[in-house]
Amino acid sequence: MENNSPAAAKPPAQRAVRRRAAALFLVLLTLLGAAPSAAAAPAAPPAAVTPAAVDRYVRDYMARTGLPGAVVAVTKGDRIIRTAGYGHTAGGARLTARSRVPVASVSKSFTALAVLQLADAGRVDLDAPVRRYLPEFRLDDERARRITTRQLLNQTSGMEDSTYPDMAVDQPHTLRGAVAAMRHSGLATAPGTRMRYHNSNFVVAARLVEVVSGQPFADYLTDHVFRPLGMRHTRTVDSTTDMPERARGHVRAYGTTVALPHPRLFVAGSFGVVTTADDLARWLMMQNSGGLAADGRRIVSARAVAAMHTPGKAAEHTDYGMGWWLRKEPGRATEIQHNGQLFTQTAIQTLLPGSGYGIAVVGNTGFLSGEDSGIIARGLSDLAQGRQPTDEEPFTMTADLVLAALTLLVLGLGTLGVVRSRRWARRAAARPWWRPALRLLPYAAPLALCLFLSDLVGWSMRRAGPFWQVAYAWPALTVWVVASALAAATVVLVRVVRTVAARRAAGGGRTDGGRDAGVSGAAAPGRSTAPAGSS
Repeated sequence: MENNSPAAAKPPAQRAVRRRAAALFLVLLTLLGAAPSAAAAPAAPPAAVTPAAVDRYVRDYMARTGLPGAVVAVTKGDRIIRTAGYGHTAGGARLTARSRVPVASVSKSFTALAVLQLADAGRVDLDAPVRRYLPEFRLDDERARRITTRQLLNQTSGMEDSTYPDMAVDQPHTLRGAVAAMRHSGLATAPGTRMRYHNSNFVVAARLVEVVSGQPFADYLTDHVFRPLGMRHTRTVDSTTDMPERARGHVRAYGTTVALPHPRLFVAGSFGVVTTADDLARWLMMQNSGGLAADGRRIVSARAVAAMHTPGKAAEHTDYGMGWWLRKEPGRATEIQHNGQLFTQTAIQTLLPGSGYGIAVVGNTGFLSGEDSGIIARGLSDLAQGRQPTDEEPFTMTADLVLAALTLLVLGLGTLGVVRSRRWARRAAARPWWRPALRLLPYAAPLALCLFLSDLVGWSMRRAGPFWQVAYAWPALTVWVVASALAAATVVLVRVVRTVAARRAAGGGRTDGGRDAGVSGAAAPGRSTAPAGSS
């Protein structure tokens, strides 16, 4: 799933997701001290980008953070510096440079390349409406007629999660079925006016490749991209269940990693490529050589490669090209990159056009709670730029400890509230009903947070998904929210039940007391009522 939710001035998705997740964490916890930090490593001479330096950095990172496994490719120009695997898969298999791993939304750059090959051949006009080539592409919005192929690749079509939450609907099985499933959705904005990252753009683009080329999308990529590049162990699949180990990987929780299966998602066109570190090296070298394979064969025109790397045009500023982000940070070299995110795996590819370096990393922890691939790639980019990498680590390694403490706190407070509920009920029974009701009102907050957690996270990340997806993305947050809701609900329920019982008991006591008083105030039969001491 990728964490795939850029803001107005779009940084690369991996950095955007981390900032939004951190902001959400601060809003929910209001604890500034829990914000993630990247402590600078002790000053040392910058390390050169050598195979030994790459190995040392990745192994140190894994030892420091507990990352179970990763594969890495580093290239410079037409030379491979290092391809390697480290650690193991969720199933226990040793990772090597030839281990097949999913790259999630990094796949979008492969789909973009396929479309641009067709454009180079004059078979697709990027600025013509998609419907010219794909009449089946119909939405419940007349503006969709104007969507162009370029807008699909630039993610400015107007489609987005708010109108079609692709990961929350019933998952299709084919590209044709995936395009048909969009028919009753609309557009959030007019085509070309705003960039919104949305998987469906590349699903439609992949279906367009099928129809125009007359080949299944997977066959087209094999024949025109993978095989010509020498990517012999690479293919694209339709579903996460077709990925190695069915995309099983890890999520981070409370400073450790937990192996989990991946739910079935349709991934063709948008995030379905499965590849190796060796093959990724060939892909990176082609990108940095203007479309030439290692053997000199031209895969796509240099103009097309430049178009992929250049941000598109929209009324709202965007840093997204065609399957690539343009990243500029003060004091750092310009980077062109794209990340990929599943619930149990993450990936990233980075190009440094000024120096010709290419970096690709795939790690087997999921997005949001584990951003290991992006951090490793950033560290390797630091090495390539002559910088000493920082000791950065996933923000949840700090945040989860705070969430663990807060979870224990709310459970403790809930227990205390139940223990003291009898005394609370006695006082409440003596007051007008609205006063205890007002005192119970704050307990609705954790209940509402639990009920709307997926909406809140979706709003923060501009992605829509059900509650279980939030649980995959950030287990510790989910546990805290659920624990808070259960504690609040238990306290409210016990207090209400005991207050009602106390009111009934108090009302019954007053009635019995009245009868007793009436009896004692009247003369009992056969007894004198004369005052004591009378004659």
